[in-house]
Amino acid sequence: QVELVESGGGLVQPGGSLSLSCTASDSIFSAYELVWYRQTPENQREWVAGITPGGMKKYADFVKGRSTISRHNDQNTAVLKMNSLKSEDTAVYYCKMEAVVTGWQDYWGKGIPVTVAS
Repeated sequence: QVELVESGGGLVQPGGSLSLSCTASDSIFSAYELVWYRQTPENQREWVAGITPGGMKKYADFVKGRSTISRHNDQNTAVLKMNSLKSEDTAVYYCKMEAVVTGWQDYWGKGIPVTVAS
């Protein structure tokens, strides 16, 4: 069983920045796509960004241009940096290891809250 732990959330002022980290307990992390989702206060789950094992990056339109996803396989860690935060970014953010091989299990973190408010 692989554990994923998110860190870096909290209260941020509008216009501010933060970095969310996701650390896996197993080096198989490097073979998975790493994806960030968020659950809004309205209980909507939204796909935010993803990075493939090869480093290809994808972003949802609502964060494109103000977010960067990266991965550091030597540390089993992925980072989502978000700038120009808005109140609409308030959500619980989850990281997920998504299998790229049929039959592999997916793994979720427990989530970390981000609140954008003054």
